[in-house]
Amino acid sequence: MKSILLTLLLFYSIIGYNQNTVGTLTNANGSYNGLTLFSPANSTETYLLNNCGEVVHQWSSSYTPAASVYLLENGNLLRTGKLSNTSITFGGVGGKIELFDWDNNLLWEYTYSSPTVSQHHDIYPLPNGNVLMLAVSTLTESEAIQAGRNPSLLSEGKLFNEQILELEPVGSNQANIVWEWHVKDHLVQDFDSNKDNYGVVGDNPELLDVNFLNNNNPEANWLHINSIQYNADLDQIIMSSRRLSEVYIIDHSTTTEESASHTGGIYNKGGDFLHRWGNPIAYDKGTSDDQTLDSQHFPYWIENGLVDAGKIMVFNNGNSSGYSSIVIYNPNQTAPGFYSYDNTTGFGPAEPEWVYEAPVPTDFFSAILSGGQRLPNGNTLICDGDSGYFFEIDSNNDIVWEYVNPDATNGILSQGDEPSQNLVFRALKLPYDFPAFVGRDLTPGDPIELNPDLSNCTLLSIAENTLNDGLKLYPNPSTGLISVESKSKITKVEVYNALGQLVKTEKNTNHINIQNHNDGLYLLMIHNDSGVITRKVIKE
Repeated sequence: MKSILLTLLLFYSIIGYNQNTVGTLTNANGSYNGLTLFSPANSTETYLLNNCGEVVHQWSSSYTPAASVYLLENGNLLRTGKLSNTSITFGGVGGKIELFDWDNNLLWEYTYSSPTVSQHHDIYPLPNGNVLMLAVSTLTESEAIQAGRNPSLLSEGKLFNEQILELEPVGSNQANIVWEWHVKDHLVQDFDSNKDNYGVVGDNPELLDVNFLNNNNPEANWLHINSIQYNADLDQIIMSSRRLSEVYIIDHSTTTEESASHTGGIYNKGGDFLHRWGNPIAYDKGTSDDQTLDSQHFPYWIENGLVDAGKIMVFNNGNSSGYSSIVIYNPNQTAPGFYSYDNTTGFGPAEPEWVYEAPVPTDFFSAILSGGQRLPNGNTLICDGDSGYFFEIDSNNDIVWEYVNPDATNGILSQGDEPSQNLVFRALKLPYDFPAFVGRDLTPGDPIELNPDLSNCTLLSIAENTLNDGLKLYPNPSTGLISVESKSKITKVEVYNALGQLVKTEKNTNHINIQNHNDGLYLLMIHNDSGVITRKVIKE
């Protein structure tokens, strides 16, 4: 019976690991049973974990991340890598992209690093197989002044131009740049009337004021864009400026030439901002009281089919307030992808639609890194990056899953150690029916931490138990009509979806009908005189 229990769907367990300091701390009733992907900031490893913190899969690189990592639908891992660069040194600088297959074979790598350019922070895999890359190039002091920068705001004698490049991978280590966007093409300033981009900042919200610093020091890294995400339905890109506390949306459907053009308004095709949000004083609208974001990370469109689909979720670090939050806002639009603008108040909405803060706000604070993710069951996964702490909240804001990264700067922590220096840029939880997992061995191994304690942890396992009793299940994949053959009489069949929800129960029958249910992965618990047998089935 023990071998069966290891693979049964145990959704109702409520676990409190008060004795644990790393790994899984809590896996409670209502947590989303998926596989969590993350790459610790100071490690060369990328992990895929189940809810008990057991390693289901792992990739190894020669480089620490800089900073994002993505699992593609075909099972390949796309990640950033950190190279040494003595000329471009701000946090998040990387310079390398790597593509591994499921078996950790390096398929492709690309280096974008020199004294004047570097990849940093984020990349994004596009549906066409290309890769968006966030990077900087260096403007010399004279180039920055020509762009309208006040010379007194050039403390380092240079200025970083944020750029987004679309790479078409070629061979094992080359790429064609097939599209590009540069912030230097979309600047406005009211400092020097002799420059071409001189204008009234408040009349040009589609452009960025090159002299607005948001009360920060005049560093070359004046924007610190820390994230890019893509919406395939809109063909638009959203990015986040940590130092200016704003997010920006631009069009990706343009040519490179069009992306460099200033079109004279937010409604015209080109590379100017279509929308911006978080700090309207940056374009001379409102006051500091109207600021809604502060040092934020990871704005992204919530995926179709999920709660709040199409809205934008942001991890709001809150450095000024000393506490963090997760916010969701729905941009004011006249139609999907066409954003409203008010000449008095600027881009809307005035406030986020939903905010999560800890009951005691200062109990939840990450000054750097971090992100949030809406999950298929309506829960929200939160990565508190500077603590390497992941937690999941349900619709009542109750914490139903907690995990602390044990892979720290000084090595792997043991259970009982006080975690420190275990930073994580971002964590994402993927469903068991994610295409990359189809046909893969997802047998869990050991947890990352040393001396782990999983004595109380149970979870949904998609693995099948070894008991078979001559059982046959067909057809598989199926359109929804499934037949079961067994040497013993079948007394009951329970059908669970990939979220671990019981969707159907049949008694004293060998035929199951799930035609009215969504396509995807299901797990059948088949009760007969021999015990309980679990089997996977794909409905398509």
